[in-house]
Amino acid sequence: MNCSSIQTTVRAIFSEYIERKGQRKTPERFAILDEVYTQEGHFDVEKLYIHMKNNNYRVSRATLYNTMELLLDCGLVVKHQFGKNIAQFEKAHFCKQHDHIVCTVCGKVEEYCDPRIHEIEKTVASIMNFEISHHSLYFYGVCKSCQKSR
Repeated sequence: MNCSSIQTTVRAIFSEYIERKGQRKTPERFAILDEVYTQEGHFDVEKLYIHMKNNNYRVSRATLYNTMELLLDCGLVVKHQFGKNIAQFEKAHFCKQHDHIVCTVCGKVEEYCDPRIHEIEKTVASIMNFEISHHSLYFYGVCKSCQKSR
C-alpha cells in the first residue's frame, strides 16, 4: 500500500472514530494525524510539537496531547515506555508486527521481528480461549557499543 492510500485510510478511520465519539473534526487534529504518519520509527510528543511549530502549524501542546490520546484510543498509534525514558509513540496502522530490544545503558531502542512470536501468540490464544488484539514485548540489556565501552 502506498503512502497516499495509507494516509487516506487512516484519515477515514480517525474521522469515523471522532464522529462516533461525538468529537469535533478539526483541521489541527487531522494535521497531527498526517504528521504522525510521516514519522519514521519512534517519536515523543514534545519533538513532534517542536517539529510542527517549526513547520508553521498552529497547534497547541494541549491539542497535540489530546489528539494523541484519541489516536491511541482508536488504535492508530501505539505508546511505548522504554525503561525510564519519556513515552515514545509510533504509528500502528499498516505497520508490520515487531518487538523491541532496549539498551539499559544508552537507551537505544531497536526493532526486530521473529515469526515464532506470532506462533506463540496464536498458541496462547488457542489454549487460553482468548481473542488477542495485540501484544507488547520488550527485551532489556546492554547493546554491543555499551558492552565495548565497559
